[in-house]
Amino acid sequence: MPIDFPDSPTNGDLYSAGGKNWQYNGSAWVLLGVTPNLSAGSVGTSELASSAVTTAKISAGAVTTTELAANAVTQAKMASTISAVTICTSSTRPGSPFTGQVIFETNTNLMRVWLGSQWSIGTEQIGFTITAASASVSTVGGYTFYTYSNPGEYTFSVTGSAPAFIYMWGAGGGWGQGGNGGGGGYSEGTMSLTGEYKIIVGNGGIHRTAGAGNSGATAFGGGGRTGTQGFGGQGGGYAGFFTTSVSQVNARIIAGGGGGGAWDGPSLNAGAGGGSTGGSAYGGGGTQNGAGTKGGDGANDAGALTGGSANGGDEGGGGGGGGGYYGGGAGSGNQGGAGGGGSGYLHSSVTNGVTTTGSSSTPANSNGADRGTAGNGGTSGSNTGGNAKVIIRVSA
Repeated sequence: MPIDFPDSPTNGDLYSAGGKNWQYNGSAWVLLGVTPNLSAGSVGTSELASSAVTTAKISAGAVTTTELAANAVTQAKMASTISAVTICTSSTRPGSPFTGQVIFETNTNLMRVWLGSQWSIGTEQIGFTITAASASVSTVGGYTFYTYSNPGEYTFSVTGSAPAFIYMWGAGGGWGQGGNGGGGGYSEGTMSLTGEYKIIVGNGGIHRTAGAGNSGATAFGGGGRTGTQGFGGQGGGYAGFFTTSVSQVNARIIAGGGGGGAWDGPSLNAGAGGGSTGGSAYGGGGTQNGAGTKGGDGANDAGALTGGSANGGDEGGGGGGGGGYYGGGAGSGNQGGAGGGGSGYLHSSVTNGVTTTGSSSTPANSNGADRGTAGNGGTSGSNTGGNAKVIIRVSA
């Protein structure tokens, strides 16, 4: 039965019939008190005008935490394309991250992004102070560089937490009259720094002269001695970055030193510094598990951080081993022969780490813009190997 609405209604007029109520909106009668049934997904962005729901249309406090169940919106309920920030530690990172996922580590104060195969270094905690006496400091392109190129031991301290990119070259071995010294190794990696650290910059190996005697000195940074009165080359010292104090257990990043060249005997050209393994000559290269073997009699064994020494008598012309995580073996005091290179090292706390071995007298990463002469193996005319170098880069 048709409903007989009043003629000539005015806006807001009400009308009741059959238990139902209508209201005139100025152009039509609208049934009141009926809520339409909407299927899931029937109202989407195409059905809503731009900015149809705004903060101005929602009263302050209309939706509060009491209206939301605990964890009502969780990461598991979010699409994998949304980069929500996950709070974790460096040891509790998500097991199956998606590309673009962002995390914040409470123990390192670092934000990192999953790049598809590894976590990025992220951004650092705002506010840290660095004390780096004796470093050469420069600022380029938003980064501050702390450079150590003079042989010695240095202290580097960080108050707060600073992500740093650390890179270094080991020293080159000395020329041996008959053969070249080995080039230094190269290592790099990223660490979150807080507290006090020690830096070692090794000496380049020297070239001995006949009759000069044997002072018993090794190159700073563990380069082994040459023969007592021969023309062999000294092993180059390593470059290293350590926590608290200098010891093998405290090592975080090391680049190995090259071995010393020989005057005579087998394998006149020395092994280069490492790398995970130092280059071999008559003396073996250091590895991750042990020192390089000595080439023959009249030589002292290499060890942790220290290359072997050739020693020997009047005819000794062997080269010393390079310093490293494990030192390279010396040649021989009596039969000559060149020394092996020391090994490099990367601790498990180092991310995006690389360690590479030099090639003959050429250091690893020889085209590095900041290298200068660091790590050059000694050759005829230059004699002494290039010193080690350590560079620490942080955001300015």
